[in-house]
Amino acid sequence: MGDSSAPQGEIGRETNELLHGLAARKHRTKLQILPLVALIFYEVSGGPFGVEDAVQAGGPLLALLGFIIFPFIWSVPEALVTAELATAFPENGGYVLWISAAFGPFWGFQEGWCKWISGVTDNALYPVLFLDYFKLALPVFGHGVFRIIALLVITLSLTFLNYRGLTIVGTTAVVLTIFSLLSFCVLSLLAIPKIRVRRWLVVDFRKTDWRTYLNTLFWNLNYWDSVSTLAGEVDNPSKTFPKALLWAVLLVIVAYVVPLAAGTGALVLDRDKWEDGYFADVGMAVGGIVLKWWIESAAAFSNMGLFEAEMSSDSFQLLGMAETGMLPKIFAIRSKYGTPTLGILFSASGVLLLSWMSFQEIVEFLNFLYCFGMLLEFAAFIWLQMKKPELVRPFRIPVGTVGVILLLLPATVLLIVVMCIASWKTVVITIAVSVLGFITYPALQHAKAKKWMQFLDVDEPKVPEDDDTDPALSLDPVISPNPAISLHPEVGETEIISLTE
Repeated sequence: MGDSSAPQGEIGRETNELLHGLAARKHRTKLQILPLVALIFYEVSGGPFGVEDAVQAGGPLLALLGFIIFPFIWSVPEALVTAELATAFPENGGYVLWISAAFGPFWGFQEGWCKWISGVTDNALYPVLFLDYFKLALPVFGHGVFRIIALLVITLSLTFLNYRGLTIVGTTAVVLTIFSLLSFCVLSLLAIPKIRVRRWLVVDFRKTDWRTYLNTLFWNLNYWDSVSTLAGEVDNPSKTFPKALLWAVLLVIVAYVVPLAAGTGALVLDRDKWEDGYFADVGMAVGGIVLKWWIESAAAFSNMGLFEAEMSSDSFQLLGMAETGMLPKIFAIRSKYGTPTLGILFSASGVLLLSWMSFQEIVEFLNFLYCFGMLLEFAAFIWLQMKKPELVRPFRIPVGTVGVILLLLPATVLLIVVMCIASWKTVVITIAVSVLGFITYPALQHAKAKKWMQFLDVDEPKVPEDDDTDPALSLDPVISPNPAISLHPEVGETEIISLTE
C-alpha cells in the first residue's frame, strides 16, 4: 500500500496517522437512531424556515398541496432508495459507492464531485441565513465589515464543532430539533381559534411563479441520501438506517405542513409578505413578542444544525472516496476525534468561497447539480436491481424491479422538470463544473500512476489472516458479502428487517 519508493520514515509516519484515526473510530460511540433521525432532519429540513417563498410564489393552496403531495412523489422514493443502498453498502462514501458498483469508478467520482459541490454550495446558505435572522435584533450585522467578520467567526466556530466529533454533532442536532419545533408547536396551538378554512383555498394560477415554487419545494424536501455518506459511523446500520429514515420522513412532513396550515389559515393573505423570515411575524400576530423572538432564535439556531449536518456528510464523503482510492490517502486520515480533518477543511473553504452568491442563485444552482446526481443514483439503483440480484440487501423495497421503476418514474420526471426550468446562467455554470470533474478524475489517476501522490490501494482486497484481528485497526480492506465493495466484517449483516420491529 502506498509508494514503495517513499522514505521508510515517511511511510511509517503516515501509517501511524491512519492507525490513530482508525483507533479513534473503534473506541468512540457510534450514532444511535435518535441522533441519526435529527441529522437526517437537518440534512433535509431543519424546520419550516424557508417554506414561506412557496406561499409567495403559489399561494396557500399550492403551498399546502405541494408539501403534502410532493413528499410522496419525491421524498419517499428517495428515502427508500437510500435505505436499501445504504444498508447494502454500509460504509462511508454512500452514493459514490453505489454509482461505482454500477457504472465504475469514473462515474462514481463524478457523482461524488457533483454532490460534494452541491452540498458545499447548500452549506454556504446557512451562515448567511443565520445572520439574516440575527440582524433583526442587532442591525449592525446586516452589512459591512461587521457582517463579514461575523460570517467568518460563525463558519469557523461551527467547523470546529464538526471537527470535535460526530457524536457531539448528533447530540447538538437533537437539542436544536427540540428547541426549534417546540416554537412551532406553540404557534400552531395558539393559531387554532383564528384559523379560517377558506384561507387555505386561495390560488391564482396567473400569478404563480412556477420556477420559484418548484425550486422551493425541491430544496426543502431533498438531500435524503446525504446521510448515506457517513453510514460507516452508524451503529448497526442495517437496522438503524431504515427506521431512522422512516421517522425522519414523518417528522419533516409534519414540521412543514402543520405550521404552514396554521400561518396561512390564521392570517389574512398578503403574498408579498410571505418571504424568508415571515414566520416570526406570524408568531407575533398569534402569540405576541415572546413567540416572535422564540421563532427568530429557533430559525437562527436551526441554520447551525443545517450547517453541522451538511458539513458532516460532505466531509465524510471525501473520507469515503479516499478509502476507496479515488482521492489521495491524506483525505482518509482522521483526527483524534475520529473526524476527517482534511475533508472538513475543504468543505469549510468551499463555504467561505461561495457565501457571496445570492439565495436564489445558490438554490437553483445546487438543485441543478443535485438533479444530475440523483438521475445517476436512480439509474444505478435500477441497474443493480437487474444486474446484481445477488447483492446482499438487509433492507429491500418490496415491489420488485418493475415496481421500483414505476415508483421512481414520477420522481425522475420531476428531476427533469427542475433541470429544464433552470436559467441559462445555472446551466452554463453547471456544465463548467461538470467539465472540471471530467478533467479532475483522469488527472488524479495520472498522479496515482506516476506516484506523485499516495492513494490507498483497494485493488486487491483481502481477509485478515488471523480471525482475531480487529478490522477497525486494519489498513487493508476486507471482502464484503457484496462483491461490489470492500467492507469491514462487522457491518456485513444479512438479516432482512421490518420497519415496524
